[in-house]
Amino acid sequence: MVSNRLIRREAKRLYRLCLVEGRVDEARVRAVVDQVLAERPRGYLRLLSHFQRLVKLDLQRRTARVESAIPLPDDLRQRLQQQVSHRYGPGLYWQYAVDPALIAGLRLRVGSDVYDASVLGRLRQLAESFE
Repeated sequence: MVSNRLIRREAKRLYRLCLVEGRVDEARVRAVVDQVLAERPRGYLRLLSHFQRLVKLDLQRRTARVESAIPLPDDLRQRLQQQVSHRYGPGLYWQYAVDPALIAGLRLRVGSDVYDASVLGRLRQLAESFE
């Protein structure tokens, strides 16, 4: 039986093979998965599971999700993308969503960082300060 440590180490090695200029290359990920499935080494399901986790974490780190109460105008989207890209680097994947519950303002999530500049967020902070 292959140890979990060896499986994780191999998954990290395969993940690093998929990086191109610091970003995960989809074609390389597919090639790695195809190769592992073709060879089926001992513990390959756990290996693919760890590898998938690493790829998902990378994708989450490179995804910016913007929620706003109303659809954002194009000029505001471009300015927001420039400022956030300046901080987190180029190559972010952008997702936009409209959430009327925010009342006004917006909420930005990049990886595990959350910036909440919404009225709903401010009201929650105010309510927590009274507790």
